[in-house]
Order: sequence, then C-alpha cells, then structure tokens
Amino acid sequence: MVDSLDLKSSGIFSRGGSSPPEATRFLMNKKKLNIIQNQNILITGGLGFVGSVLAEHLSKKNKITIIDNLFTGKLKNKSNNKNITYIISETSKINKISKIQKVKFQYIFHLGEYSRVEQSYDDIEKVVEFNTKPFFEILKFAKKNDSKFIYSGSSTRFASYTNSIDLSPYAWSKISNINLLKLFSKWYGFNYAITYFYNVYGDREIVNGKYATVIAKFIKMKKNKIDKLTITYPGTQKRNFTHVNDVISALELIALYGKGDGYGIGNNKSYSIIEIARLLKMKYEIGPKKLGNRMAGTLKTNKTKKLGWDCKFDLKDYLKNKII
Repeated sequence: MVDSLDLKSSGIFSRGGSSPPEATRFLMNKKKLNIIQNQNILITGGLGFVGSVLAEHLSKKNKITIIDNLFTGKLKNKSNNKNITYIISETSKINKISKIQKVKFQYIFHLGEYSRVEQSYDDIEKVVEFNTKPFFEILKFAKKNDSKFIYSGSSTRFASYTNSIDLSPYAWSKISNINLLKLFSKWYGFNYAITYFYNVYGDREIVNGKYATVIAKFIKMKKNKIDKLTITYPGTQKRNFTHVNDVISALELIALYGKGDGYGIGNNKSYSIIEIARLLKMKYEIGPKKLGNRMAGTLKTNKTKKLGWDCKFDLKDYLKNKII
C-alpha cells in the first residue's frame, strides 16, 4: 500500500518507468488482430452502461477487475464470466483496496465518474465527490502500476454554448481532470489517452429516473404508448448519437495505439431531438430551456479514425428494431 504522505519514497512520482504497453507502428499491418489479450485490466465504473459492455468484451481474452460504487451502475449488469472480478467501492479508495494492490494492471479504463450535464447543477456535491476528489488517487495508482491510462473525457468540451454559464459543473470537472492528467504526464512520464464519447446509446442505457438517457427514455415512452413527448427547448439541438458497440471497438484501439489527447468517438451522422421524436413517430411539445443544454458540438474523430476505426451502427436502424 502506498503511504499518501510519503510520495517520493514510494517511487510513484519518480520520472520515467518501464516501456509503456504502446504498440509499435509495424503492428498496425493488416495481419495484426487489433485486440488486447492476456492482460490484467482495471475498469472503474464497470457496472455502468459502457463499462459493463467493455468489461464483457475484454474479458474474452483478459483478466478484468471492476471497481464500481453503484451510483448509476447496476448489479444486473454483472457477468458470469470468471475472468471478471467485481469490487463494490468508491474509486477514491483505490489505493486502500487490498485485493488489487498486488495485481499488476497493464491498462486502466477510468469510466467511473458522474456523467450528466443538466443534472450536475443540482448535483455539484456528487460531481466533486465522484469526479474531482478521486482523480488524483487514481492517477497515483496508475503510475504505481505503470499502466496505460485511458480516460473518458466529455465531448461537452467541444460544444457550442449560447452563454458561459452553460459550462456545467460536470463539464468543468472533466476539463479540470484533463488539465491535471496532462500535467501529471509531463511531471512524471505518465502514459495516457483521452477519449470523448458522443451521446452513447444501446442496451443497458439508464431508462428510469433523473439520469435516464434521451434514447432509452423515448423508447420506453413509445412502448408505454405515451401520447406526447416533452422536448427541451428548442428541439433543434443536434447530437452525434453513437452505438455502444462502436464505442467499445474504439476504446480497444485507443488503448492499444492511442497516445495523448483528442480521441473522439462519435458517429458522423447527427440527429436533432425533434428528428428522434419523428423517427419514433411520436407527437411532441417544446418544453422550457435548461441550463447546460448545448445546441451542437464539433465532432473530433480524426485521430481515432487514423487508428483504423469507424462507426458501423446507425441510430435510425436501432430505433426501427426497437419499435417493431
């Protein structure tokens, strides 16, 4: 266990370290299978929507350890795969969890953070508790392991806002963590890649409550034969909805070959919220404006596509299958 008061003697903050698990250029040839295998991988938030799908995918050829506090993660997302170990805990305690201190993790996917924009104005204490406070502890743990650290930033960073107050507590926390991560890398020779999700959808989305996602919520209302949707003003705001399977394939490539910042994971096709209602053949009304609700955002996927990734799924097809 690392004594947080004795940072230098712990060796965590010495510069350099062994060679990172970054693949060399020649491995990107057509004969190479772009998969991670025979590695120990830690996923925070591994009982959540994206994290649980990622864990099941990577567990086919790797040993996975999951840390989740069940804030939005669900026990029903647990897999029976014996390659996955589950630890219910706050990520802030990562350096005190005895079960993982002797495991050497080659990769750490840090997905276990608060991840709602509009709700974060009311939940600022949770944003600080789940995003800001644990981050330094997670960086320490990753440095101690000499792990490749894959962080899920927020595509709100590239959003178009009409007012600076629309930079939500959630968006602020993500930008702050990214700034610390970059400096940490400069100071201590830390190996990382920063990803940006664009409105992920698919099975296991949160359907109920204040944290429900728009696609899951609308589909549920359609199935429940709700007469009319209420859409946040103005309704023409667009999102690059991206299927979770496309996100998972991108994350694996980024873990293998990505380095540094700028790995957006988003579909080229964007849809307005009104268009979603029309695709579902539902009536709608325009509700009040909400803080943090951005009109659009720049899609930044060039670096990810250079790794050989592209989207294979389209929202329109997904919605058709869901309402048949």
